[in-house]
Amino acid sequence: MKLNILCIGDVVGRPGRRIIADHLRNIVKEHEIDCVIVNAENAAGGSGLTPQIYDKLLKYGVHLITLGDHAFRKRGIIEVLEQKQNIVAPANFSEHAAGRGYAVYETAKGQTIGVIALVGRLFMKPADCPYAAADRLVSKLKHQVDLLVVDFHAEASSEKIAMGYHLDGRVACCFGTHTHVATADERILPNGTAYISDLGMTGAHDSILGRKKEAVLKSFRTAMPVPFEIATEDVQMNGIIIRVDSHTKLAEHIERFRFTGPAQSDPVQYDSDDGKPEYLNNQF
Repeated sequence: MKLNILCIGDVVGRPGRRIIADHLRNIVKEHEIDCVIVNAENAAGGSGLTPQIYDKLLKYGVHLITLGDHAFRKRGIIEVLEQKQNIVAPANFSEHAAGRGYAVYETAKGQTIGVIALVGRLFMKPADCPYAAADRLVSKLKHQVDLLVVDFHAEASSEKIAMGYHLDGRVACCFGTHTHVATADERILPNGTAYISDLGMTGAHDSILGRKKEAVLKSFRTAMPVPFEIATEDVQMNGIIIRVDSHTKLAEHIERFRFTGPAQSDPVQYDSDDGKPEYLNNQF
């Protein structure tokens, strides 16, 4: 049996959510997608995820949600992480942190897909060893789910590539997130794992990583804290589509995916789901 999995890169704010809301179901139908995995750690006002937005993403057709270094930015998501099985925070956070380190979805074809989230350690906040966490969970889940996918939320390309080779042949796919810029190195590694260093961003690309250019430039030039408001122009959805053989549990094909939505020029109106823009001090 063949399974098509759509992995969507960091969703940034309402523009990122809107393009998913308006177009995901048609994309799933057109490409015969069996499972949609979305990194949503920037979905609420550009940093974090709220329970309300979590619910909306599921209604839009998302099956599995991964988070990264901003996993706990919105306190309300902690209860969701502790109760739901389709959302995951990085497994190499403290063992006392909320969440299970993996999430599971059963497709309409009856196959179960597990996703593991990890964070890197180079140029990132302190975390436990991602390689040890990956080994522990792959060993635990390989007899519990049919396919495994890993989201490695990391800054350094070298660290991401190393993780790809570390997991090659043991998971169906290892993709990178966090940098918000899609890489052109998608490939099937020698032992059958689909790999890409970064999925890219789902949000406004006439921006600096989804934020208004002027604010980010001011922060870089002055070294002063500035509220990074969400940009609204040139909204795109970025990610990959992989085809996996459910018998071998490995990938047969990987391709980059980019969908450009209609022009979005109206200003962002923040609501209770988003919160106000935060003073992020050059942190995305």
